[in-house]
Amino acid sequence: MSAAATPQQPVKVIYVMGSGHSGSTILGVALGNCQGVFFAGEMNRYLTRSGLPVLGGLERTRFWANVREQVPQAETLFGSGAHELLERSSAALRPDRARAADALRPRYREAAAALFSAVAATAGAQYVVDTSHFPLRARELQQTPGVELYVIFLVRDAEPVVRSIMRLVNRHDVARRRVMTLRTSADLWLTYALSLRVFMGQPEQRRLLIRYEDFVATPEAVLGQVLAHFGSQAALPDLGALHTGLAIHANRLIESDVVAMRRAPATAGRTAAGGATTAVRGSPVTALVQRPWSAVFERLSPAASRGG
Repeated sequence: MSAAATPQQPVKVIYVMGSGHSGSTILGVALGNCQGVFFAGEMNRYLTRSGLPVLGGLERTRFWANVREQVPQAETLFGSGAHELLERSSAALRPDRARAADALRPRYREAAAALFSAVAATAGAQYVVDTSHFPLRARELQQTPGVELYVIFLVRDAEPVVRSIMRLVNRHDVARRRVMTLRTSADLWLTYALSLRVFMGQPEQRRLLIRYEDFVATPEAVLGQVLAHFGSQAALPDLGALHTGLAIHANRLIESDVVAMRRAPATAGRTAAGGATTAVRGSPVTALVQRPWSAVFERLSPAASRGG
């Protein structure tokens, strides 16, 4: 692996930002299989879980125990306080909490820098991939000394995102499903609005828009563009045998030690998920509410493309 970051060098953090249920875990896993890149998973969970990984296993347990030994300053932040005040998108709607957020921010940033440094050193990696999603967390990392931030704005067609979330709601509870559909659409708007602001505030050479549909259609092309744009000379991994690694938290994909990624071209009325192509029932409300974002994403740059 590449030489690990030292305290004198900023830690290179690749942050995957956007809505949940957009494919960040498989993107993170694929990047984590590249030389010099470590997939840490949803690093915002470090504080809420007191540094304990969601899954066990000797290697994973030892890895995060080693990290915890190097970041004692994070112990004062264990709990949900930092997440509620500084990371959740809803914090942008709570100006009454601004003073409490300002008081916590210096310790939060110090702990974040120390944590990423410890992860990079323990993994012997040049880049650490954080798939925490939250744009406000990205905004904090933008202004954290000791962190050299690279932002991926990952977007996915709204229909499969809403469909994935709605799987948690009883399909027979029609009234609740309607409310949840509207709420999810509103959450997407807030997330995208905050993400857009963070994305445009990031230097062009350290930001990249990726459409999930492009990634699963031509993963080699998209991964190659990510590595090249962010200054890595790593070779592309074997997409047929991706090791899920030692992430502290991610979706159920990491329950398997090895996964295969299959190309899944998206077509009209269908979406690719986990390498398979499945039908998606359209929602007029979702399509109408999210339509403006399609136009916005078309104009954002730099952006990865299917052609490479």
